[in-house]
Amino acid sequence: MSNNKNVIETRGLKKTYEDGGVPVEAVRGIDFTLTKGEFTAIIGPSGSGKTTFLNLMAGLDSPTDGEVELSGNLISKMSGKELSNYRRDHIGFIFQAYNLFPVLTVEENVEYIMLLQGIHKKERHERVMQILEQVELENFAHRLPSKLSGGQQQRVAVARAMVSRPALVIADEPTANLDSKTSGDLLDMMKKLNEETGMTFLFSTHDEIVMKRARKVVTIRDGLLFKSEEEK
Repeated sequence: MSNNKNVIETRGLKKTYEDGGVPVEAVRGIDFTLTKGEFTAIIGPSGSGKTTFLNLMAGLDSPTDGEVELSGNLISKMSGKELSNYRRDHIGFIFQAYNLFPVLTVEENVEYIMLLQGIHKKERHERVMQILEQVELENFAHRLPSKLSGGQQQRVAVARAMVSRPALVIADEPTANLDSKTSGDLLDMMKKLNEETGMTFLFSTHDEIVMKRARKVVTIRDGLLFKSEEEK
């Protein structure tokens, strides 16, 4: 078992796909540990296994071999509703396409996960307004996503990922659809939230802006952990 400072740990993680009857090793036995409060970026060229590795850690895909332990529990052994509920309660997701519900207001989008968790309406509202203030969108609570800029929509996505206080926030190319200034502002805000809350962030990225702000950068190449830069 991992120690209580380890948010996520992979041991001998492998994933093999069949492509026309030919086995393809997308992830080839990765040992990786992410401790509480880290702000880490995973980088790698297309076809490196980066996305597969991220999906395995998020419980969105099942390993061929090896283990994934999140907050002291082996999610690689879970399936179905158990896995879905555990992922809901312990991982926040930020996607490059924002993935906001277009018919819901900012407040309704942010509170959605807490609604699924059965958190009382009064607490939901208080937590939503607190996180919206932190991402500087407290005056936009009743707007629809279509009335927001791309950067504002991504800040809503950040608020939604963090409001339920998950152990880990996974951000998959979060700046891909943003200009460089907006990207920089968003990353500065996320780093500030990371420092204030101690929440753990893991990025998948090709963006130099993200890499420069990450405290640690991990490179995946040919399905293997290639290099880890020292913490900044």
